[in-house]
Amino acid sequence: MCPWAWGSDPVFRALRTALADRARWRRAYAILFDDDDDPAPDPAAETAYYARYVEEIGTHTRAPRAARLSRVAASSWPSSLVAAAAELQGSEIGDRVLRRLRESVFVRGEPADTMEAAVSATRGVPGLDTARLRSDAASAGVLERVRADRAEARRPVPEVLSVHSGSPHPGAAKETSDGGYRYALPTLLLRTPSGRRAVPGWRPYAAYAAAVDELRAGLLDDAPALSPPEALERHRSLTEPERQVLARGAWPPPGAVPTGTANGLLWLHPDEASVNPAGPSEPSAPL
Repeated sequence: MCPWAWGSDPVFRALRTALADRARWRRAYAILFDDDDDPAPDPAAETAYYARYVEEIGTHTRAPRAARLSRVAASSWPSSLVAAAAELQGSEIGDRVLRRLRESVFVRGEPADTMEAAVSATRGVPGLDTARLRSDAASAGVLERVRADRAEARRPVPEVLSVHSGSPHPGAAKETSDGGYRYALPTLLLRTPSGRRAVPGWRPYAAYAAAVDELRAGLLDDAPALSPPEALERHRSLTEPERQVLARGAWPPPGAVPTGTANGLLWLHPDEASVNPAGPSEPSAPL
């Protein structure tokens, strides 16, 4: 649910493609909106403020944002539990479920902050067993996993406690209400047997590539160029910044379905557009 993390998806997708199977990618769900947060005295004012905050971040990331945000999320727990549960059905399904949960707030403006809303956002994800998803999301094992993620996020490595960077979001650790700290979102922590590098905040691809190279020179290959049809087939949902990074060639590909947002288009594979809640409300003719 972090707009900076949403805006980092183009870089993270490119980085994962370039690393291929030479690295293991593990997500930690940090719980941005916690259950014990004090409720806003004026929800409408809070929503208006947060919508302006997301709009300001979008001037840097160019990531799509909802034309209207219905509310600030009440809790990150339901979507985090559903995202963690989806990973048990494989990395590809986990990726696609997480993407749907992000789109729920940043494209549709309806945060998936209840269990029902989070599961509903996954409708039509290929290969997803929805009954299993519900069961796993309610299980003690998934709850313990997300609790561990939350705790890990509140034990930041010392090097992120003070960060100097020209980024509009440098990523220094955030102070918590109990006097501790948590990682700023997003933060990527790279580890090898010989060392680690922390890359916090909103950064260009080159910053991540340099950190990888410092730990393991030559590990990062140039990401293979995908044609627009291949990119849309693989990812099913692409923002304008993503398709510019991940696809090479004339855009849009045949059949791509554009979905309007307040800050550019979201492009959906035609099969995705037919089931994705973020898709057009009226049928769209293929381009």
